[in-house]
Amino acid sequence: MARILIVDDEESIRRLLQGVLTRAGHEVDSAADGNEALAAVRARTYDLVVTDLIMPGKEGIETIMELRTSQPAVKIIAMSGGSRVCALDYLTIASQLGAAATLEKPFMIDALLGAVNAAVGGSATHRPPA
Repeated sequence: MARILIVDDEESIRRLLQGVLTRAGHEVDSAADGNEALAAVRARTYDLVVTDLIMPGKEGIETIMELRTSQPAVKIIAMSGGSRVCALDYLTIASQLGAAATLEKPFMIDALLGAVNAAVGGSATHRPPA
C-alpha cells in the first residue's frame, strides 16, 4: 500500500482516480492545484504524487520542480490532456524533470495502475495517518 496524492483541477478526475486507487489498496488524498499539493506534502509524507500538468494557479511543471527540491524522494507521475502537441511537450518536460511515468489523457485505468505499481513497487510502506 502506498500513500498517494492526486493533483488535478477537475474534481471529477480527482474523485475517479481517488476511487480507483483506494480500491487498489492505496491511501489517497487529493489537491485541486499545485499550491494545495505543496501544502499537503508539507503536512504529510507521500510515496507518490500523481499530478496534472495544465492547471490554473500553480501548474504541474512548477509543482514538480518544487517537489524535486523539497521532497526529492517522492515519486511523481505526470498526466496531461491539453492539445496533443502541447500535452506531449509538457509530458516530455515532466519526464526530464524526473517524473517516474507520464500519462496522456485520456488513459486507461490499467495504464494508471501499472504506472503506480511501477513507481512505488514494493518499497511503499504504510504509515499511520498523520
